[in-house]
Order: sequence, then C-alpha cells, then structure tokens
Amino acid sequence: MSTSANVIWHDIECGGYDADLTLWRELAREAGGPVLDVGAGTGRVALRLAGEGLDVTALDRDEQLLEALSGRAEAAGLEIETVRADAAGFELPSRYALIAVPMQTLQLLPDAAAREGFFASARRALLPGGLVAAAIADALEAFDEHAALPTPDVGEADGLQYLSQPVAVRERPGAVRIERIRQVVSPDGSRTSEDDLIELRTVSAEGLAAEAEPHGLVAEPPLEVPATLEHVGSTVVMLRG
Repeated sequence: MSTSANVIWHDIECGGYDADLTLWRELAREAGGPVLDVGAGTGRVALRLAGEGLDVTALDRDEQLLEALSGRAEAAGLEIETVRADAAGFELPSRYALIAVPMQTLQLLPDAAAREGFFASARRALLPGGLVAAAIADALEAFDEHAALPTPDVGEADGLQYLSQPVAVRERPGAVRIERIRQVVSPDGSRTSEDDLIELRTVSAEGLAAEAEPHGLVAEPPLEVPATLEHVGSTVVMLRG
C-alpha cells in the first residue's frame, strides 16, 4: 500500500526534528497523567511518549496524518487515541494533566480569535492544576531565493525521491512566510515540482499569556529549546490551569 504524499511531506519536513523531545518527555513524566498532543501529525511526539507508558491522545485536523500515526502505533504495540479536530476549537473531557503543543502549531492558527478558541478548548480539557505547554519559534532569519539556500529536506518512499527545498523566509505584517519548492524524482530522473508555503503568526510569550489569562490559564516561567545547526530554537510558553 502506497503512502500518501501528504504523509511523506510531513515526515520529511517535520518528522526528523528531535531537539525538543527531551523537554516533552520530562514535562509528561512530571505531569504523570494523560497527555494531549495538539498538532500531533504522524506521531513524532505522541509515539515516543506512548512508548514510555504514558496515556496519550493525539489531536490533528488531518485525517491522513492520524491514520499514519495509528498504523505506526499499532505496529509498535502502542495504544494512542486519535481525535480529528481543529486546534482552534475542540471538545474533549476534562482529563488531561498536560496539553503539549509542539513545533509552533499555535502559530499556524490564523489570528487571535483562533488562539482564544484554542485556549478555551484547552482549559475545558485540562485537569485542575494541569499544564498547557506551547512552543513558539524564536526569530527566523529572513532570506530569499537570491541568497545561499539551506540544505533541502530529503526522503524516499515507494521508489520515489522527495526533496523539499526552502527558498525564502519573508517577513509579512504579523507573520513570517516560509516558502518551499517540493520536488518528486522518479527512478528515470523525471521530476515534478510544486510550490508550498506556510505562515507562522508573530506572537510572544507575554502576548500569549495575556490571551490565555481570561480563560483561567496562568503563565509560569517559560522554558527554552536550544537551536540546532538545522533549526531555530523555540520558547515553550507554560500556562497552568
């Protein structure tokens, strides 16, 4: 059975990042109770936490990514509940000791209203005294196609080679736009190409704390994920219910 292109690109562009895994493990162990992984994708964080014996629920709006996560969990003998929902508004029982929001998922929400929808949903799903921990990217250095380009993300699936080349990071009002060219190379050397872009909303730990406070979430000192050679660092906003 062939893997969907959506899953392949997600794994290539996001799946290899591991600089934050120690932090999520430590927070989950400290919380001790059930963990909700928001923007779980194909399970980069959720699978590792479940592998440590933790009770994990994976939430994502993309059905194909969740199906891939479920298949990997089953192959590893792990149980992970999956929930297809938008981070900007979801209904889950009040049972989670930790709500983890890795890899700038919160910055993908389009505006303050969507973030407030997340905070309201998270507060309802949080146990009393539970923690919401959300990673936001440190400042990205802008560049364009005229600069020396970073190394592409590469992968292979079903006999095809996949290359995801970042070509620009551009500042926009209230956001940063990341532009990529995705190429698929066949064994005979022929290739297809398509443009891809995402926008990360420009937010701060202080601003998120102010948005979260009306929903009963109180800011604690943030944590840091250090930068690597390939990735910028991030600040993890800590909000206690």
